[in-house]
Amino acid sequence: MRREALSAYRRRVVSAATGCILEVGIGSALNLPYYGNGASQVVGIDTSARLLTIAGRTITRRTLAVERLHASAEEIPLEDHRVDSVVSTWTLCTIPNIARALREMRRVLKPDGQLLFVEHGLSPEVKVQRWQDRLTPLWKHIGGGCHLNRPIRRLIEDAGFRIEHLETGYMKGPKPMTFMYEGSARIV
Repeated sequence: MRREALSAYRRRVVSAATGCILEVGIGSALNLPYYGNGASQVVGIDTSARLLTIAGRTITRRTLAVERLHASAEEIPLEDHRVDSVVSTWTLCTIPNIARALREMRRVLKPDGQLLFVEHGLSPEVKVQRWQDRLTPLWKHIGGGCHLNRPIRRLIEDAGFRIEHLETGYMKGPKPMTFMYEGSARIV
């Protein structure tokens, strides 16, 4: 996920986050350089203790207040309506119970909060969808649980969000792996 081609996505999505931010799947903290002046605090959750340790080394070089929590998006250890923004960059594909995780994100958002996301997922092209369906069982095994065929827009809307802005399209690379969803959503 360190590829330079992903930097523009990160810059657009992450820089829009304001206030107290929950970053789902903070990983090794690749998004930290992209938070803007409107960010006051980042609470980063991840299920990987190893990645949280790596993130800690990055965080010590930043002025933004960052708290790391070893936690799953399916059980976010924050009180209701705590955060102004939720940021998810290429994490919704790996969460086992995605519907539950999105409900948790909704729960911790303030009523006027925003969900900001960039994800890869289900292509609108039937031929590509067939390949995504064929490849996903193997891809999940080698890609840390990554599903190539998740219908990101529908999942977000089914969890009680209204899409405010959405751009979709393929980035460079094999079509089954590169259909992107980039956008923002608010609680319905």
